[in-house]
Amino acid sequence: MAFVPFDEERRLDAVERVWQPARDQQAALQDMVEEAARVAHTPIAAISIIDRRRQCFVSKTGEVEDEMPRAISFCAHAIHRPGEPMIVPDARHDKRFFDNPLVTAAPFIRFYAGLPLVDRAGYPLGALCVIDDKLHHELPDLYRLGELARGVERLIAH
Repeated sequence: MAFVPFDEERRLDAVERVWQPARDQQAALQDMVEEAARVAHTPIAAISIIDRRRQCFVSKTGEVEDEMPRAISFCAHAIHRPGEPMIVPDARHDKRFFDNPLVTAAPFIRFYAGLPLVDRAGYPLGALCVIDDKLHHELPDLYRLGELARGVERLIAH
């Protein structure tokens, strides 16, 4: 399971505040997710929100469940380093994920890149992520993905 931040209760309060803006901005968020998939050349891109027990995708493209337990979420790891992308070049060889059911079974994650989403106070809410069942020998354009992540933050968290 991913580490739980020291100020988890305040982070969860921040998460509660973004649900309605995320619903209200669904079309714009979907455009951003589709752009992230194009930029990264991945079949899956999503905007996740991490609550106490689960990860929910408020917008996504590709074949992935709408929600999953936080315990197996890649994005739940990404939120612990706000401001830094989390790159997993090959999940089969990453000690955090090698036995994760998202790696050993569908969607058979190999490559993951997640950019934490934070509110104005700096609380991590979730991530803009791109996912592939194939290895990537080059990193995606992290600058462009970062711009998209900041756009998501402006829509839902500011």
